[in-house]
Amino acid sequence: MTPVWLVLNIGSSTIKFGVYACADGAPLARGAIDGVGLAPRLNAVLQGVPAQIAVPPAMDDTRRLTRWLLALLEDRLGPLDLRAAGHRVVHGGRDFGAPTLLTPEVIARLEALSPLAPGHQPFNLAGVAAVAEHWPGVPQVGCFDTAFHQHRPTVAKLYALPRRYAEEGILRYGFHGLSYDYIASRLPSVLGDRARGRVIVAHLGSGASLCAMQGLESVETTMGFSALDGLVMGTRCGQIDPGVLLHLLRQGMDAAELETLLARQSGLLGVSGLSPDMRSLLASDAPEAAEAVELFLRAVIRQIGALTAGMGGLDALVFTAGIGQHAPAVRARILQALAHLGLEMDAAANDANATLLTVPGSRVTAAMIPTDEEAVILAGLQQCPGAAG
Repeated sequence: MTPVWLVLNIGSSTIKFGVYACADGAPLARGAIDGVGLAPRLNAVLQGVPAQIAVPPAMDDTRRLTRWLLALLEDRLGPLDLRAAGHRVVHGGRDFGAPTLLTPEVIARLEALSPLAPGHQPFNLAGVAAVAEHWPGVPQVGCFDTAFHQHRPTVAKLYALPRRYAEEGILRYGFHGLSYDYIASRLPSVLGDRARGRVIVAHLGSGASLCAMQGLESVETTMGFSALDGLVMGTRCGQIDPGVLLHLLRQGMDAAELETLLARQSGLLGVSGLSPDMRSLLASDAPEAAEAVELFLRAVIRQIGALTAGMGGLDALVFTAGIGQHAPAVRARILQALAHLGLEMDAAANDANATLLTVPGSRVTAAMIPTDEEAVILAGLQQCPGAAG
């Protein structure tokens, strides 16, 4: 049997995975199941061969679907000698700032954080349970989206609430840390000397946030206590006046209804009434679609301006994630709006999804770098004490 590592990056609607040989880290399988809970579909590369594989009907439960995926991988790749599994875990709270062995006690503490990330954490932990059922006793490691932001100054984490609430854990944690960690590792090769300067990374996808970096480390980010805050997202509201929430509660909406509204019925979907998918909205002639796109752009541009002011200037702007990587029209609108900062867009490079998006000599550099959260999870898995290799 081939000794391997398994990486799982599980969200509410997607299961991304990778199987890597322990000997040299070569990928034996990589892919994703999209449409979990609706119409799941699997696209993968198995031993270098692209494959589209039908998902059995009624597979709408993350834990069962992950068990099916693990069995499929062994069927296609042959029996696997799994040495350890690594998982994306969205919320690590105050205590988990590095890849951590997922003991029963650690899992219980992470389950207690589920109310802080209800659209993510339970799905992450369902993958842990599925692996434990399929390969009992195999070490598993959690890699945390909040970890990259954990070393920001205390004042960057505080809300203007009585101090006791911060002591109870009501803080600005920040998310998308695995993505930002990967992008930070790529910045020196893409930006050269500017990499360690004042950089804003825009992770723009169905979930979206910005991270201001200096010295390749997070100094500020747009998400806070939960993954609802900050930018307009696919189905999430982003920044909102808390008075709106108080008003809705006074009108009789309960916490569960409010959570559904803010996390699953708002954002691009809510404003457009059509779709949470930026591609569909850009292709639509509906005025509501145009308004949703404009609201998204305004939020991004406004927050880039705020982060730039906080750092005292900007040396580089980097786009990543689904919209950031594949929507030249969105990038163009943002770069044009920020031309006053010194961004001189290369329109041809932007249209071609090139790495560098600005002309030579631009005072501020713009770039597009595809993210790879699974690579960060694999590295964390390899480095974590207690994870056999």
